[in-house]
Amino acid sequence: MEQYKYRPLRFYVTCFAATWIFWILAAWISRSGHDNGLSSLLMLVGLLAPAVTAVITVLTSGCRALKDDLKRKLVGFYRIRPLNILAAVVVFMIIVALSILLSLLFGQSLDQFAFTEDFSFSVGGTSALLTILLAAVIEEVGWRGYGEDSVANYFSWFTESIIFGFVWAVWHLPLFWIEGTYHCGLRTLGVGYVLNFLVSVSPLGFLTTWVYVKNNRSMLACIIFHLFVNTMQEKIAMTSQTKCVETIVVYAAAALVVAANRELFFEKEHIGKLLEYKGGDTVK
Repeated sequence: MEQYKYRPLRFYVTCFAATWIFWILAAWISRSGHDNGLSSLLMLVGLLAPAVTAVITVLTSGCRALKDDLKRKLVGFYRIRPLNILAAVVVFMIIVALSILLSLLFGQSLDQFAFTEDFSFSVGGTSALLTILLAAVIEEVGWRGYGEDSVANYFSWFTESIIFGFVWAVWHLPLFWIEGTYHCGLRTLGVGYVLNFLVSVSPLGFLTTWVYVKNNRSMLACIIFHLFVNTMQEKIAMTSQTKCVETIVVYAAAALVVAANRELFFEKEHIGKLLEYKGGDTVK
């Protein structure tokens, strides 16, 4: 197997620089009163940065094995395990249901089990549903196309999930200042809700890693799960207070998933030879 040296620091520095430049500009324009949809375009360009960086990194690597790996993750749909994806979807549905039920202890309502009539945000007239779909697809091309592997090649999947969860949370920061975004709406509610969002990203990283590895490092599996999570967060009428409760439930669910998949999260045989790794099956 052809050896390749992953460069996570270079990848993430490039992603952050490219994303944040455009998102900071989008924030400034969205608050200037003269937007005319330009902030939405800048947001999209910033969102594309990890995917573009991943694809360029792979295509210019000079490593045939890495290129073949990206191609497999993009089109190798036959390698996914539908029952695992279904299990992940059910787990998140349970997370949402438990969060709403527990929120009753804090004065919230059972009406939260209803579907919302519309999405909670819009950016420059861009469809929120389209935004959520694009975010799920584009982010996964970047993070699963190169980002997650670049860290996992040097650490266990457990350690990688911690590192990636932190990086993924910080990457979202400029969105809190772009008018019309879900994140900006949280900032207007108070700093506690901003912190809750950032803290909640880490356990979701563990759940996504579980889906990714169990499905033979499938990008499609992660796109499906990411899209489902984003849609549930928007279409189920949970209050902002309940989403704080949900963060605790997600941590508990992530802990249970890790405990039930200890071999997956703590094996180290893939380290240094990730391109030989067969997803959920330990390399022999």
